[in-house]
Amino acid sequence: MRFEPANRTFFDTDSATGDTKERAEIDKRYKWKLDHIYPGWEEWDADLKKIEELMEKFQQYRGALDSGPSVILEAFKLSDELGMLADKVFSYAHLTYDTDQRDNSINARMQQVQILFARFSTATAWFDPELLTIKQDQMEWWLAQTPELEPYAFPIRELYRSREHVLDETGERLLSYYSQLKATPSQIYQALSTADMKFETAELSTGDKVAVSYAQYTKLLRTLKKQEDRRKAFEAHFASFKKSLNTFANIYNGVCQRDWASAQARNFGSTLEAKLHGNNIPVGVYENLIKTTRKNTAPVQRYMKLRKKLMGLDEYHLYDGSLPLVEFDKEYPYDTISDMIIESVAPLGTAYQKRLRKAFGGGWVDVYENTGKRSGAYSAGVYGVHPYMLLNYNDTLDNVFTVAHEMGHSMHTLLSGEKQPYATHSYTIFVAEVASTLNEALLLDLMLARSTDSKEKIVLLQQAIDNITGTFFTQVMFADYELRAHKLAEEGIPITADTLSEVYFGLLQEYYGDALELDDLYRITWARIPHFFGSPYYVYQYATCFASSQVLHQRLLSQDAGERKKTAEDVLTLLGSGGSDHPMEQLRQAGVNLEKPEVIRAVPDALSTLVDELEKNL
Repeated sequence: MRFEPANRTFFDTDSATGDTKERAEIDKRYKWKLDHIYPGWEEWDADLKKIEELMEKFQQYRGALDSGPSVILEAFKLSDELGMLADKVFSYAHLTYDTDQRDNSINARMQQVQILFARFSTATAWFDPELLTIKQDQMEWWLAQTPELEPYAFPIRELYRSREHVLDETGERLLSYYSQLKATPSQIYQALSTADMKFETAELSTGDKVAVSYAQYTKLLRTLKKQEDRRKAFEAHFASFKKSLNTFANIYNGVCQRDWASAQARNFGSTLEAKLHGNNIPVGVYENLIKTTRKNTAPVQRYMKLRKKLMGLDEYHLYDGSLPLVEFDKEYPYDTISDMIIESVAPLGTAYQKRLRKAFGGGWVDVYENTGKRSGAYSAGVYGVHPYMLLNYNDTLDNVFTVAHEMGHSMHTLLSGEKQPYATHSYTIFVAEVASTLNEALLLDLMLARSTDSKEKIVLLQQAIDNITGTFFTQVMFADYELRAHKLAEEGIPITADTLSEVYFGLLQEYYGDALELDDLYRITWARIPHFFGSPYYVYQYATCFASSQVLHQRLLSQDAGERKKTAEDVLTLLGSGGSDHPMEQLRQAGVNLEKPEVIRAVPDALSTLVDELEKNL
């Protein structure tokens, strides 16, 4: 039994403006309307109480699931009711908190909900093992004879598919006690790398002294014109992590050992197999992604060598990769971009455009930064209401593409909610980035076609290239690292700071070759990547989604009108399918097979074309 809050997809980006307003100063047109969920906290409290009552009611089905399909149907319907209430209760608190994270009273409400969910998870640990005591033939007969069970057929069959990895009631209850403990390595990492981190200071050639935090580091690499200043920023930032390197290594050892213990407890042969099993992803997909990408790193290396030449550098370093190739300070006010983004998705049809226009104007988006507001950007779905998008918009080109990206997530959530019942509305991360990156590609097409400014075209091309290198190649290298690091735990090899640094440095050499000078400090990059500590085996999905959207994008641009129409239909079917099937099958239905090397090669091929175009424009 899965009982959890709404499907939400995060896409973080640095977008601080340095001119932060109080929330009351921002026009209500640019703030989301949370009263679409609840009029106020009184109604929230009522639903929280109702969840507790329904949780108690759910226990009446314990020991009765073998009574027949009507009892199973009642249990799943009650689970849906609980899930929809959980979506609303969690989302209202979470979204409210993100507009002002200084408010500890709201944080307390969030924790109240999370504690309730954890308690329910433990109290219902009996459900899956009890359901599996019913023979699958009997269950299939009940499904065939009970049309009302159809919305739950896929989740039920998924449970049977996983039965060898489901423990008995005692085992499942025992593992449920560790649900909060599993998050401990991530929580320790967050505390060490943020709250307790004292970032080193870099003294620049201007005489300015800057504490090089995450946000400052990103900003400095994008703005410092002198390579020596970029080097100082790099060394100061990485020195902050080096001073606690052994602690970071011990935390990461805890992550790997936890994952290997969990995999063995559920009878998996490896941590990778355990992580991929939930979505029924063949291990070969992960291996094909890494193998094919390793063989096709030439376009990345060519881009780095081109940048070195254009920047007039004797040596090219990773910290030189973020500086724009041309000066460009055009602003894109938020009120001017909606029509452009809506027009760019015309290949997906007028109905898609209509939904997108509604999203821009319906109180779904929280646009501007305010004091206390969460940084970055995300789209969060609330089933039965609509998606909500958090932005920190600052009029830059990068933020224009962030808006297109988050709107892609929101359209995916909206279509899934329209087409699917609650039981199968929540799509997997494995397909989540397809709509968002496809939106970005379509926007780039429109802006390149429209632009008459040579500098803008160069900036657009660099935006697209950097998106590929960051979203695809870097994420594949990260996935490669995670696989190698976890194998150390599986093979009983000690995991130390030196071991992890050697693994990471070897990957830098494999992926980038002689295209840059590899500073020794880059060995410890693994210590500053939050995904490694918080969500192992997650980042590869950015790359597989990017490859999938690249294939679909190419087909949307086909000279054949029939293929364009068919591809648009395939995309909309994919977005409306929610979690009603395995994601690999959903993508196959859309014409994408990630087990084939040519699908992965579509991304390096696209990068090569963009580098050609950039070189021509420059």
